[in-house]
Amino acid sequence: MQITVLGCRAGMPSEGQPSSGYLVDTGDSRILLDCGPGIATALSAVLTSAELDAIVISHLHIDHVYDLLPLGKSLLAPIALAGYPGAASFFGPGPHELPRVPLYLPAGSGPLLERWSSLLTTTTLPMLDRVFDAAFDVREYRPDDIVTVGVSTIEFVELRHAKPNCGVRVCAPGGSLAYTGDTGPTDALVRLAENIGLFVSEATLEVSDPGAHGHLCAADAARAAQAGGAGQLLLTHFPTTDEIWLKARLAEAAAEFPGPIHLARPNAVFQAGEPVVAVRG
Repeated sequence: MQITVLGCRAGMPSEGQPSSGYLVDTGDSRILLDCGPGIATALSAVLTSAELDAIVISHLHIDHVYDLLPLGKSLLAPIALAGYPGAASFFGPGPHELPRVPLYLPAGSGPLLERWSSLLTTTTLPMLDRVFDAAFDVREYRPDDIVTVGVSTIEFVELRHAKPNCGVRVCAPGGSLAYTGDTGPTDALVRLAENIGLFVSEATLEVSDPGAHGHLCAADAARAAQAGGAGQLLLTHFPTTDEIWLKARLAEAAAEFPGPIHLARPNAVFQAGEPVVAVRG
């Protein structure tokens, strides 16, 4: 199993970096975790949107969902433009089938995203407006749900953020990883990281945010990785590309977690190994 960082910027894109988005390749499936601004473009450099086997959204903040619309419209373009003069030279002669890529969303999200899509219509090509009923197969999840994608299981673990947010555990033969989405400190992070091969954790701040909004610092992420017995730690969701700032966060994490620690960067690829056998003391 491996994960490709498509974007790791906290909040909106900046300094050429997209917001949150990560492509997981389990060997038999390709799963997109979050789809913030810039991720549709970054993904297109790696594979076509039709090659995705599933998309998982951790929570409904705009820096994690904004590019669902362009991604969905790219899936629908071959159908929407069928018969359009010259379109066959881009998409082939067809016929093209509805993609219906499974899209896992927090419970109650579907109607909200439908309303969002309805504000940005293309009346002359109405198929392009059917992102959330034709491009995607919308499947709402709740905390503690477990779903299957190919040979992988995806488990949703409720964390703590301003919007309801679930971290995800992706487990497949030969590898496992967990991804936090956005969260403040919570005991549930230990459950998320438990015996996982690679713990992918936000590390937005210099000090943790125990308030209502909720974000982690690097030391918070490292303590959760250590307590859960994760094999490796990948820090992400940074507000800057400043190397001095990033190395300081790396040092803070290393003081709490003795295993390998990595810093996320766009286009970087990391291996997610086998689950860890025993939890560290």
